Amino acid sequence: MRLTRLPPTTYFLTSAVFHYLGPSLAVLLFARVDVLGVAWLRIASAAVVFAVWRRPWRLLSGGSWRLFVALGLVLAAMNSLFYLAVDRLPLSTVGAVEFVGTLVLAALGVRTRRNVLALLLAVAGVALLTQVRLVAEPLGFVFAFANGAGFVLYVVLADRIASPADGSDPMAGIDRLGLAMLVAAVAATSFGLLPALPAFTHPLWLLWGIGVGLCSSVVPYVTDQLAMARLPRATFALMLSLLPAAATAIGFVVLGQVPTGRDLAGIALVVVGLVVHREAQSSERSPQSSG
Repeated sequence: MRLTRLPPTTYFLTSAVFHYLGPSLAVLLFARVDVLGVAWLRIASAAVVFAVWRRPWRLLSGGSWRLFVALGLVLAAMNSLFYLAVDRLPLSTVGAVEFVGTLVLAALGVRTRRNVLALLLAVAGVALLTQVRLVAEPLGFVFAFANGAGFVLYVVLADRIASPADGSDPMAGIDRLGLAMLVAAVAATSFGLLPALPAFTHPLWLLWGIGVGLCSSVVPYVTDQLAMARLPRATFALMLSLLPAAATAIGFVVLGQVPTGRDLAGIALVVVGLVVHREAQSSERSPQSSG
């Protein structure tokens, strides 16, 4: 399959763009549909796409259903908390906070001085991007940090499902992701369906919500799986430092959230950190070595 032959960085760059393009479109929809309703539209539409495309219920006969349920619950909580945060804080700030927890994962995999320097640069960049607004929006930061904790769990759990043990099917991780997304849709229905009902009376709003789901929970999660299948977890976690930069750029283009000089300095440090980071070829994950 040609898609699986692309460099893993290609998947990640695609993921970085769509991780925040979808939420920026969601922010525009908040004026018409409640935040949790938009979150449900995102999760439910993604679940439908995965169901039609991959028929993931075929995996129910396996013995890893606890992992699918855990990842599904994390996806439902994380996506909802993220939208509650971006409803109160700039996209760049939430993106930076979301990345903080993954620094720990990156730090656990540091093996060389070069990678230590890369990690320190990424930390400095995120610190600059995180404009503290605790006085004005304390609840927004509660949601942002809770979402950040969920994002760490997402990286850990999604990494576990990323590749088959025997390396025979590079799309198996996406099938597993699809099953987890079905669980997420069921979980989110309990609190998101009622707020989403107004969208069903406005076809444009409904299509908008479906588009948010495609941009937020299909394209980025699929490309995440393709990248995780070929990268060590620590490398993937460090590359996530690109997300605050992506959030800042997309927030500016789509939402008109103009970055400050401090934001631009933070983005520069993040990019330099990614350039400095170098993973030896022998550490790149092979399908046989993942688990």
